[in-house]
Amino acid sequence: MVVRADSVPHFTWQSGLLRYKKRIWVGNNTLLQLKIIAALHDSAVGGHSRIPVTYSRVKQLFAWTGLKSAVEAYVKKCLVCQQAKPDRAKLPGLLQPLPVPATAWQVVSLDFVEAVPLSGGFNCILVVVDLFSKYAHFLGLKHPFTTAMVAQKFLSDVYKLHRLPVALVSDRDKIFTSKLWKELFRLADAQLRHSSAYHPQSDGQTERVNQCLETFLRCFVHSCPGKWSKWLAVAEYWYNTSDHSAIGRSPFEVVYGQKPRHFGISDGDVAVPELSGWLQERKLMTELVRQHLLLSKQRMKKQADQKRSERQFQVGDMVFVKLQPYVQLSVASRSCNKLAFKFFGPFRILARIGSVAYRLELPTSSSMHPVFHVSQLKMVVGTDHVVSASLPDERAQWSVPERIHQKRLTQKGLRPVTQVLVKWSMLPASLATWEDLEYVSHQFPNAPAWGQLASQEGGNVSPVASPSVPTSLNGRRQGARVRKPNSKVHGPEWVQALARVDEAAAM
Repeated sequence: MVVRADSVPHFTWQSGLLRYKKRIWVGNNTLLQLKIIAALHDSAVGGHSRIPVTYSRVKQLFAWTGLKSAVEAYVKKCLVCQQAKPDRAKLPGLLQPLPVPATAWQVVSLDFVEAVPLSGGFNCILVVVDLFSKYAHFLGLKHPFTTAMVAQKFLSDVYKLHRLPVALVSDRDKIFTSKLWKELFRLADAQLRHSSAYHPQSDGQTERVNQCLETFLRCFVHSCPGKWSKWLAVAEYWYNTSDHSAIGRSPFEVVYGQKPRHFGISDGDVAVPELSGWLQERKLMTELVRQHLLLSKQRMKKQADQKRSERQFQVGDMVFVKLQPYVQLSVASRSCNKLAFKFFGPFRILARIGSVAYRLELPTSSSMHPVFHVSQLKMVVGTDHVVSASLPDERAQWSVPERIHQKRLTQKGLRPVTQVLVKWSMLPASLATWEDLEYVSHQFPNAPAWGQLASQEGGNVSPVASPSVPTSLNGRRQGARVRKPNSKVHGPEWVQALARVDEAAAM
């Protein structure tokens, strides 16, 4: 074949190859085009780059009609890119505020504040919030607690004061999804409303109250965190007597119809109003609170939707699911989660639930809740992908300390901290992690690593080191004398646990 340079502009024949502007001309060979794009996109050199980068790489060496469109179509349909890369779009799903209840204590939300040190026999806080008045109760609990214990706490501290609510809003904690909890409130004719899978924002109000409570405690007990339980009642009073912008007054005033009488402040002489006037004032206040809540939710929705995008799917569509790497809080930086796919699937949509949630056709072996918020879903691009038969191993989120391999004494700030090398149940030994003993023992008080000590001493736990592994760090022999923290600062429980680690390690 002979091509005259002046017959077709920019085309030349060099070394048996047809070139266009010094680039190899591929022509209409679709199979060859796909192989070229795959070589410069899927390989380590291509690095699964974005469309502009991949197009630039291909364009430097090759040319054909519709090159850019071919690159765009290939990269958009790349299965690895769709699963590994984050979704850069605005947060999908417009805000759907919960309906405003008609009266106080008709609908309540519940959540737990975890990871607090042992104080007054408590190491956890149950937060109960009324969605109408915003009134909250902070109730101390101690791990390990059961569903029956939480239900009894709710009945004895909330029900006796405010009646049984019509509905309860919560996340998908195992307590709130247990058979006992469901049956109890089914018999009481109370509706349970759970958040969708991996979307705790559904119960955003209680999460916000948790932040307020944690901030209050941090301000007053930061130097002595073991005394937080003594401040819990004051924290509840502070929160309930503070004005809330959503309702235009304090929760105390909404529930009791009058402003709280603070210590050292006299209300002075106030004439006693007639009963009818008082009832009328209560009715007016209830309506004002309702109007404030509606305006607040409208304002919140308008502001939130500015940073959100509407995303909808049809029944039968194939989507990827974004799963959060929910493992132990103290090992959230584990490298295997860092490099894992961000999206899994694809899975078929079976039904639309409400405005912003969908039910997926998950594998029968999955124990995951099948309803997901739209923000956790992403449409599959392309039609040649096989339906996934598996989900990532969920065992990691249920792992507990199974064995202690080593221990070491490290410094955090000015205080020494004992750490233990934990082998997690249902995970290989290669994923063992160093954890703070004090923290992990409170998080998993009944873990097999602590033996039977937790059940015998009511949560005052200490791990038992593996006799087959030396207790030195990096193969170096540690000294016989171990510096222990002051019991006045860290509490006798911490000191006893540390002492037991030393005894077990010496066995």
